[in-house]
Amino acid sequence: MILSQARPRTALFFFFIPILSQAAFADGFSYDESPRHIAPIPIPGATTGVGFDDMQFSLPLKEVLVPGGRMGDLFFVNPQSHAISEIGGFSVHLEYYGGHNEGVTSADSNKRFIFATDRTSIKLSLIDAKSRKIIASVPLAGEPDYVRYVSFNDEVWVTEPRDERIEIFSIEPRKDPPLKHLKFIPIENGPESLVIDNRNRKAFTNSVSSETLEIDLKSESVIARWPNHCVNSHGLALDPKKQFVFVGCAEGKAETLDAAHGGKILGEVQSGRGVDIIAYNPLLSHLYMPGSNSGTMAVIHVLGNGGLYVEQTMPTTHGAHCVTVDDHDGVWICDPRQGRLLFFQDLHTPIE
Repeated sequence: MILSQARPRTALFFFFIPILSQAAFADGFSYDESPRHIAPIPIPGATTGVGFDDMQFSLPLKEVLVPGGRMGDLFFVNPQSHAISEIGGFSVHLEYYGGHNEGVTSADSNKRFIFATDRTSIKLSLIDAKSRKIIASVPLAGEPDYVRYVSFNDEVWVTEPRDERIEIFSIEPRKDPPLKHLKFIPIENGPESLVIDNRNRKAFTNSVSSETLEIDLKSESVIARWPNHCVNSHGLALDPKKQFVFVGCAEGKAETLDAAHGGKILGEVQSGRGVDIIAYNPLLSHLYMPGSNSGTMAVIHVLGNGGLYVEQTMPTTHGAHCVTVDDHDGVWICDPRQGRLLFFQDLHTPIE
């Protein structure tokens, strides 16, 4: 059943998050006995698995955006109180089939709007950030993966990897429709992941094989292709100030590329297998890399010269392939099989 234009519903939930003992995790994952702990946060209404994928922290909204996949809901998590609100209006699937191919799977925002993609209906929705209501939904030219707001151009970019392209939309709130298709950027053998560097007027994506691509935001074209050492390139993260681009390799590896000097590889480190989405906290100089196959997450310290080393490898759970960070010390990991989030407060300050 597709509910792409349905009236969204709102709800608010508060959770007390205890520090759980290792015995509390009956499904097999535990936490380290150091001051760092992982605590589960249930998603309201998730009685079975949820196909979580692209979670993002919205700096303008100060909330974690968690697309609820088959549930047809986009969730908003307050990083301080852990309160959860939701809006509906997206495609609903009653059963969890594994993976993340149904419903809303990616979202991003600016101060006024939230942009979300629905893989079932193949639509891009525009949501009013204040009222939390869907204003409009427009068709996409292909099945979406990532959606990103590009403040430099005031545009919305949607990756469509099956068609090897990025689709670009302008935002025109007073027109009908308020989202208008502008053009495509062809990405051969990709795009896999997408990060926007508005500060340096660049964007980055991967080919699925062993390349990272640099896109100029002004010309909206690929201007460089950098070899990386991945067998299978997946996640991307960014330090705009240092112009470091971090690449997560599915086989269980992270790399630092120097965007200021032609994509030179500055650092490389091994970790758990099954890497998909990665995240970076510039305040702590920490890169977070979950391994879906290994059921672990590596906490990787990034040196000033771009070098990498694993500070800690934490048990999570099998299938936990996505992660995001907030603007303090919170790390949010998805647990698709259990239909919940895992929260980790990184209280450690690294010393080089």
